[in-house]
Amino acid sequence: MSPVQTAVSRAALDIPAYSPSGNECALFESAWVRQLPLLLKGPTGCGKTRFVSHMAAKLGLPLSTVSCHDDLAAADLTGRYLLKGGDTVWVDGPLTRAVRNGGVCYLDEIVEARKDVAVVLHPLTDDRRMLPLERTGELLEAPSSFMLIVSYNPGYQNLLKSLKPSTRQRFVAIEFDFLPRNEEITVVSQESGLLESQVAPLVNLAQRLRALKGHDLEEGVSTRLLVYCASLIDAGMPVRDAVRAAMIEPLTDEPDVRAALLEVAGSLIA
Repeated sequence: MSPVQTAVSRAALDIPAYSPSGNECALFESAWVRQLPLLLKGPTGCGKTRFVSHMAAKLGLPLSTVSCHDDLAAADLTGRYLLKGGDTVWVDGPLTRAVRNGGVCYLDEIVEARKDVAVVLHPLTDDRRMLPLERTGELLEAPSSFMLIVSYNPGYQNLLKSLKPSTRQRFVAIEFDFLPRNEEITVVSQESGLLESQVAPLVNLAQRLRALKGHDLEEGVSTRLLVYCASLIDAGMPVRDAVRAAMIEPLTDEPDVRAALLEVAGSLIA
């Protein structure tokens, strides 16, 4: 193998595996070329974060991922003054670093963050592509190598936590869902090492449990949990124990609901 082929092979190995379900890869590349912000929406564990990691690596872009939470404020993204060695110095946050240096800034579950975060993002998501830093008096212009991506799970939206239409309409959006049965079997098998014939009943169970979303469950079994379950089985754990640990217990704390889910699992898993 030539040095060039070796380098290409090594680069390919560094790209996280991802199985496209539509034209999302082409849409990402078009958004990148046109410097458009991207919104990913879909259920927990369906591959949104893996998709971003895959595309950033494929395009050779630095990636900064921020997992949003209730206490995440705009200052956590932009930066703040800190004491260092007796001096007060400005320290950039992950969003500011990405704007200064280029690359992808990915805000996962954006609706979990405080409301002032959206205000900071607005100037970056229109034709201005600017980041005002009020505390330093700077007005940073995002380079062509900068891309902003946010994600959220519409299934968790309520009156208190929702993405305003004025914010949603600043992004190009891609909707994600779980892969079709046969494709999900292949992905879970590849990720866990478990044979596809052994993975198939797990996927069948996951699809059955997902149908209960909105009734007894707030969320269905994610592909991530399927991989965890299959990995436990591949490591030698009995199927029933692995299913309970990775596909039942994470979904609910209610004893009655858990018992019902275990009954469903028992009817589908030999």
